[in-house]
Amino acid sequence: MPSLNDLNFEGARVLVRVDFNVPLDENQNITDDSRMQAHIPTFKAIVEKGGRPVVMSHLGRPKDGPEAKFSLEHLVAHLRELSGMDVQFINDCVGTGVEEATNQLPANTILLLENLRFHKGETQGDDDFAFALSKNGDFYINDAFGTAHRAHASTAIIAKHFANRKAFGLVLQQEIDNVNKVLHGGEKPVTAIVGGAKVSSKISVLENLLPKIDHLIIGGGMAFTFLKAQGGSTGNSLVEDDFLETAQKIMEAAEKQGVKLHLPIDSVIADDFSNEAKREIVASKSIPDGWMGLDAGPETISSLAPIIEASKTLLWNGPLGVFEFENFSEGTKKAGELIVAATEKGAFSLVGGGDSVAAIKKFNMAEQVSYVSTGGGAMLEFLEGKTLPGIAAILD
Repeated sequence: MPSLNDLNFEGARVLVRVDFNVPLDENQNITDDSRMQAHIPTFKAIVEKGGRPVVMSHLGRPKDGPEAKFSLEHLVAHLRELSGMDVQFINDCVGTGVEEATNQLPANTILLLENLRFHKGETQGDDDFAFALSKNGDFYINDAFGTAHRAHASTAIIAKHFANRKAFGLVLQQEIDNVNKVLHGGEKPVTAIVGGAKVSSKISVLENLLPKIDHLIIGGGMAFTFLKAQGGSTGNSLVEDDFLETAQKIMEAAEKQGVKLHLPIDSVIADDFSNEAKREIVASKSIPDGWMGLDAGPETISSLAPIIEASKTLLWNGPLGVFEFENFSEGTKKAGELIVAATEKGAFSLVGGGDSVAAIKKFNMAEQVSYVSTGGGAMLEFLEGKTLPGIAAILD
């Protein structure tokens, strides 16, 4: 795979697509800078090789042209602090003024361009816009895994204007390497823990994972569709009735392929979707009407402990309950603790998908697993076995 280590950047402008789509509060203060932190090694590697980073990203979903609250100018001071370099900002991302600024960029300085999505051509995948962006660099580096699944101008189209002058950044390279470690060559036993709300959003993931894993642990809201497909009583739990047959087929495929499938044995149930709701612990297939399963129960966690503990490769995609509610977070937290313990014993653990990443950060475990993915939708599509446009454009 083309790496930035393969290119000579001496004196060159290096156009880097990053994922600076960070959360901001009402005063435009950054509330989670982990995506920004992830890209710093890429910038430093470019500078060490004599290059001058010209950084482009989107932020939020501006509807019609520039919106002050979505300006990347809000990130300048923090980027300066994180990188230890001078950071310049320009209030557009294309045009002669921007091109001139890139040509005048001093060494050891980052130039941050304005939000790409202030131009409709970005999300439309417009080639004219991609060509205009390409004028800002002599080399192109894609380091944005979080947007690699979108065929946007700055990720999938622009690369063709940099024949033999394009490569993956360190973040995107790590993402590819770590997901491939699970999908293609994970040390056995390989265990996938797949949770979240809906089966419908994970069908392709489950189908693609089955030939590659030994254990499949299904949790969260999606588990109740499987439990109902087995004839269980799920009360008012989240169930996708249109996918009962799909769930049955996945269970049959798992059995046929020798994958041991694990569903919740017991659940923490509630009489309302609220942290303050009444709670009971019951068998997952015997949830009474008017009650809903919101967390994995203690017997479920006990049954999963030896499986996770014996695993050599672990993928976690999706929480085991409504971890945002403190009273229904225990199952997800315990699962995280088991994954951390297995990692400490030498297992490779990959955590990916927005909610599982949010959970592992909430419980302060992000530094205790092998790798935490920076991509949500991109991670899902990669696990589905899809070719991501942003990755294909570099390999082409």
